[in-house]
Amino acid sequence: MEWDNLHELLRSLYDDMMPLAGDMAAVAKGLAGLGALFYVALKVWQALSRAEPIDVFPLLRPFALGLCIMFFPTIVLGTINAVLSPVVTGTHAILEDQVLDLNKLQQQKDQLEYEAMVRNPETAYMASDEEFDKKLDELGWSPSDVGTMAGMYMDRQAYKIEKAIKDWFRNLLEILFQAAALVIDTIRTFFLIVLSILGPIAFAISVWDGFQSTLTQWITRYVSVYLWLPVSDLFSSMLARIQSLILERDIAMLADPTYIPDTSNTVYIIFMIIGIVGYFTIPTVTGWVIQAGGAGNFTRNVNQTAMKAGNLAGAGAGSTVGNIGGKLMNK
Repeated sequence: MEWDNLHELLRSLYDDMMPLAGDMAAVAKGLAGLGALFYVALKVWQALSRAEPIDVFPLLRPFALGLCIMFFPTIVLGTINAVLSPVVTGTHAILEDQVLDLNKLQQQKDQLEYEAMVRNPETAYMASDEEFDKKLDELGWSPSDVGTMAGMYMDRQAYKIEKAIKDWFRNLLEILFQAAALVIDTIRTFFLIVLSILGPIAFAISVWDGFQSTLTQWITRYVSVYLWLPVSDLFSSMLARIQSLILERDIAMLADPTYIPDTSNTVYIIFMIIGIVGYFTIPTVTGWVIQAGGAGNFTRNVNQTAMKAGNLAGAGAGSTVGNIGGKLMNK
């Protein structure tokens, strides 16, 4: 299953769980009705005890919340999602455009690197099977030629092993990068489902006098968690754009026939590590857009996890590059 399909699966999971919010409305209506009875009775009794006229407008608040609870999936969730969904759609369109350009540039760079290695007589036989067979045909069977053949086979095998190690580590970082994005999206979906299902209860509790802040806290937390996905798409778009600029520069340098390309992908690995760490800062960045309390421990934990993952990936990158560099120096 592709990574995009997993994200779509989370979207469908959220939609499938939404009817449960309506099931909680029955419990919430009873709690809200009892709270409205005490709220109205308290306000009326206070006005009568002070010999003041009864202000009817504040007494309408419990009835408005009751209507929201009765039609919670439509009025509350439908309105909030309808307002925020264009933000998600817009940021995802930006991401798709950047990733499409990045894939085209990566294919162009890979082709130019292959052509540059084939153009170089010292590395052509390692990258191309045709050049390797051609060079073997040019050699005879004298002792010196046999030694040269053995050296060619060893160099070619070392090149393949080195390339396999680089590709393996690159694929590992790409998996970790996609896994980090999937972790954030999974936690986001879980938070939204919990907030949506228990939303009627939060509205019902806010009816009670002294718990009015529960309503605003629920709204800010729901909006804050909902915006994790747009912020994640913007972060991915930024990384894709940076990589596109690097690829464009590499392609321009590969246009020079004398340029020897660097196939270590060091810059790419560095940005993969930055992306893995950066994904876990998304809850903090979203908190700057709309302030929502109650997620401090979670944010602290994911930041610590991100630092550990970055240290592990950095240590692996340093070990891999050091081993490859040592082999090249020994040559």
